[in-house]
Amino acid sequence: MLLSAVAVMLSVAFVCGTLVFTDTMNTTFDKLFAVTGADVTVSPKAAEDGDELPGSGRPEVLAGSVLEQVRRVEGVADVQGGVLSMSVTLVNGKNENLGSTTGAPTIAANWSASELKSMKIASGREPSGPGEMMVDADTARKHGLELGQELRAITVIGDVRARISGIAAFTVTNPGAAVVYFDTATAQEKLLGAPGVFTHVAVTAADGVGDEQLKRNVAAAVGADTYKLQTAKESADAGRKDVASFLNVMKYVMLGFAGIAFLVGIFLIFNTFSMLVAQRTREIGLMRAIGAESGQVLKSVVVEALLLGVIGSALGIGAGIGLAVGLMELMGRMGMNLSTDDLTVVWTTPVTGLVLGVVVTVVSAFIPARRAGKVSPMAALRDAGTPGDRKAGRIRAAIGLVLTGAGAAGLALAVAADRAAAGSAWLGLGVVFTLIGFVVIGPLLAGIVVRLLSAPVLRPFGAVGRLAERNALRNPRRTGATAAALMIGLALVACLSVVGSSMVASATDELDRSVGADYIVQSPAGQPVVPQAEQALRATAGLDHVTAYRGVPAKVTAPNGRTVDEEVSVTDPSYAQDVRRKMTAGEHPQAYGAGAMSVGSLYAAEHGVKVGDELTVAFTGGKTARLKVAAITSDDGNLDKGVMYVSTATAGQYVPADRMPRPFMLLAKAADGKAEPAYAAVKAALAPYPQYQVLNQTDYKENLKDQVGQLLNMVYGLLGLAIVVAVLGVVNTLALSVVERTREIGLMRAIGLSRRQLRRMIRLESVVIALFGALLGLGLGMGWGAAAQQLLALEGLKVLEIPWPTIIGVFAASAFVGLFAALVPAFRAGRMNVLDAIAGD
Repeated sequence: MLLSAVAVMLSVAFVCGTLVFTDTMNTTFDKLFAVTGADVTVSPKAAEDGDELPGSGRPEVLAGSVLEQVRRVEGVADVQGGVLSMSVTLVNGKNENLGSTTGAPTIAANWSASELKSMKIASGREPSGPGEMMVDADTARKHGLELGQELRAITVIGDVRARISGIAAFTVTNPGAAVVYFDTATAQEKLLGAPGVFTHVAVTAADGVGDEQLKRNVAAAVGADTYKLQTAKESADAGRKDVASFLNVMKYVMLGFAGIAFLVGIFLIFNTFSMLVAQRTREIGLMRAIGAESGQVLKSVVVEALLLGVIGSALGIGAGIGLAVGLMELMGRMGMNLSTDDLTVVWTTPVTGLVLGVVVTVVSAFIPARRAGKVSPMAALRDAGTPGDRKAGRIRAAIGLVLTGAGAAGLALAVAADRAAAGSAWLGLGVVFTLIGFVVIGPLLAGIVVRLLSAPVLRPFGAVGRLAERNALRNPRRTGATAAALMIGLALVACLSVVGSSMVASATDELDRSVGADYIVQSPAGQPVVPQAEQALRATAGLDHVTAYRGVPAKVTAPNGRTVDEEVSVTDPSYAQDVRRKMTAGEHPQAYGAGAMSVGSLYAAEHGVKVGDELTVAFTGGKTARLKVAAITSDDGNLDKGVMYVSTATAGQYVPADRMPRPFMLLAKAADGKAEPAYAAVKAALAPYPQYQVLNQTDYKENLKDQVGQLLNMVYGLLGLAIVVAVLGVVNTLALSVVERTREIGLMRAIGLSRRQLRRMIRLESVVIALFGALLGLGLGMGWGAAAQQLLALEGLKVLEIPWPTIIGVFAASAFVGLFAALVPAFRAGRMNVLDAIAGD
């Protein structure tokens, strides 16, 4: 019962910990947004209309005259012009990037009175002149920065070298952004490239004037449709919306893994109560004989489960809060600062944990409780643990075969699908039905698979091995349920391993076939390539050419009149050499002619576009162009699938230079015979810009493999909880099995079985059950993964790769899991007194 309570506790802890952790993050961001927003903020209208080009590195700006306009508005107490840019990299004297490692931006701004709402100067003074800057205290502490130390800020305007004049501390929790301040004139020149302009204006209301009223007054003075106006509440709501998508994804992913742990826990609790009821058969029969009704017996077991659920859930709620604190500490070490002062436990969290834990426990115990209620008074005259009804076993096997067959048909339909959307639905149904089918059919499979595993695993141990085999086969329903808990976790591990390996193998194959460039330069954080870095690369000796790759949002209208939003890829003509795209019509280099473009084959088929047709392309932030389709690229692949190409020269005719996005990737090809020296030269040229990676094709493949590997490791870690609960299930089953076989163990000891042989018998039984669950789980998971890969093949990921080292390693590790699970039950069995065991009932 204690182990069952621990299983409930772990599952509830995962749910409550997730909810507390994400609620705390929400509270942290809410406090930050609440203090950083002005009563009314005025910013360029382009930010609201979506006209600001991502990756340009130059924010939309307001003329300095706007400050004077707003200052004269009725109800205004103060006006501060703000400069803010997030296209900045802060570097120390060792050329180390001082930015966040968690994806949070590096923010560069001007120091003004508005900043005092969220910051205070902890040491030194505010910056004055182009040679000074101020950094936030968290960044200074993390990297050991001191007053007077020189840093370099890399912007799209140019590099800024300045000494630290002061260190500013957040008055609320900083979630992890690195912040650097300049004086206003320096910020305007170095971040915006023009004096006297601002990215926003912060307006403070006079006493007695509400934010909404102030907003109306400002709108009347400057024009309601001329600028974007937001109250403090609207700014905070916009900020919450920006982070909500990230927080919600993280929250629901973690809750999904908590759900898997709950599912595994169901098998543990079901097994526990099934064995308890079986052991109490004579006791329940006696109670029935002296007048207990079947409903009373059922209620007694249900109440027992209810108490277990309440206790386990209560412990889980407390453990969940501790887990949330642990996650906050872990995130702090990774660079995201979360203070325990903001720890948020809303009333719905413990209620959710309690309800989930109790409901799952009671539902899991209901079938054994119902079985207990059906025990007849005559059962008191029989031995405990009478075998189950054979007819019910046959019906169960038939249902399991039908469900498994339906699931296999679903997977087959997914593999045969010609569209990913339709195939995904069949894949989901196939996964669900095969999983349920294997759980239901587990007892039938136990009789077959355990015998097959016993030949190489148990038979070499002689009589002890045969006893372990018979113990595992004695109650196939119990063995099947115990193995099913382990099967679920390992099936997901195998499935994701196959998908991850196939993705890497497919991408590697595509790179080998399609990429002609020798080197790729890009930022892991998605930052645009600053002009000085691009110039350094183009000036590198030993290169044949350098290709800039950028994306420009546009509205593309086909000849049929249908308009879609696209990100047109703007590249140099040399891109046709860097990436070998297969064509369905025309030639790739023709797409880079004057007034020409290319489209993908899927777009062409959907809109009836042919070579020679003209498309209307309205570039965001620029003019509208009429471009002729000169080539149609094949979308039968995963590299640049669906991309529309336009030359840099053509796009430059319609998008002003100051509105053109910076490249997010540079491709370079070495001159003949100079691959190795050119690679070293490229690395040396870009060494001053640590925000970028320089990768050759081998590096790129390894980088891709590492990224997928890190993602899979994170998933395996989350699945680890479910596997821990499954191991508890094996421990529980063995422990109860030892109690159930007390007299039998005593008799075997009496006729000569040694303590060592007894412990080995229990360990071997545990190993074969674990291997049985692993074999089912890995086989099922590989089937799911293979079916999923066939769907991914429709998106261009055509290589199926089974990661046999991982599969074999997991299978072998399952044997050690079985050994570990058997340690305590085997130890307890070995300590039994022979005479007491024989006399036990």
